[in-house]
Amino acid sequence: MSKARELAELGGAYNDAALSNRNVIVNGAMQVAQRGTSFASVGNVYTLDRFQFYKQNSGAAFTVTQSSVTDLEGFANALKVDCTTADTSLASNEQGYVSYFAEGQDCQRLKKGHGSDAVPTTLSFYVKTNKTGLYTVSFFDRDNTRKVNGSYTVANTNWNRYSITFPADASGKLDDDNNKSLEIFFNLYAGADTNTGTLYTTWQASADAGSTTGQVNFADSTSNDWEITGVQLEVGSEATPFEHRSFGDELLRCKRYFEVFSPIQSQNGSIPLIRARTSVNGYNFAVSFFEKRVAPTATLDFDRVHKPGVAFDTISSTSVDVSTGETSSCTVNVTPDNDSTISTLAYLGKNSGQGELTLDAEL
Repeated sequence: MSKARELAELGGAYNDAALSNRNVIVNGAMQVAQRGTSFASVGNVYTLDRFQFYKQNSGAAFTVTQSSVTDLEGFANALKVDCTTADTSLASNEQGYVSYFAEGQDCQRLKKGHGSDAVPTTLSFYVKTNKTGLYTVSFFDRDNTRKVNGSYTVANTNWNRYSITFPADASGKLDDDNNKSLEIFFNLYAGADTNTGTLYTTWQASADAGSTTGQVNFADSTSNDWEITGVQLEVGSEATPFEHRSFGDELLRCKRYFEVFSPIQSQNGSIPLIRARTSVNGYNFAVSFFEKRVAPTATLDFDRVHKPGVAFDTISSTSVDVSTGETSSCTVNVTPDNDSTISTLAYLGKNSGQGELTLDAEL
């Protein structure tokens, strides 16, 4: 089939959009999991890269995992939510959802708030769940406190692709910056505060009522599980085929927000250190990492200093300095317990478990 005919049969879906870089979502195929692949008793935490699980005022409990996909062509991973403690009677202010946050500067293509030039946007994704019924999805414009909602209905327990087209919004421009502007909520359960009235599917001032109307209670049984992959947000009123990107490309995009630097499961060490001239046995080292969205929060988790040919010393203190506005480097400072075995060069390691420096610049 010729490329022209192939595009024609897609109904001109690509006419007004690029063949590549269509998808606003990073890690939509759930390939990257720098924080780990299993998260128990989750609540308001990032799990797989760029995706957060949130629950509010809920007695239910959930586990999130990076699941292996064997029954959906073109995908190998998904984000899976398992209900581990049920809640069959939701309080009015309860809710739980999987969320994704996008920078304003990455959403300018949506032309939101540009009057008659504003365009509709389409969110598409694959879901597999044994809890059938109606599910809701919410868009929240944090810059202008505006909201719109949509829904999809699960009729069977197979993988299915769903798409929701959200209308153009002539009002409320998204800020052209690196802050949180557009928020997407894949709702799983919700109490009467939001699950009431009529689901409002046009952009308007944000309100609770009508945000999740008709939403099933995914939390009502410990047998419930819900998986999602192939998440794509694009300009226009049609869902085009999912834009697959290489693992390396997705990993680099994810590292703008979070990075596990130089992980190692050995006391031999990974991050090099140099003894400061003004200290008997203190060490420091300037670490350069991938450019972050903002100056990150740095956390060091090592318990050994390896002085080659001299000793493996435990650590009495560590610190990480990130200068104001610095988005690509930090300084690691370490003091070993043993001040008598001086060595000019040393390495940070971990005696048990994984040693790592984490850099968090999430939205």
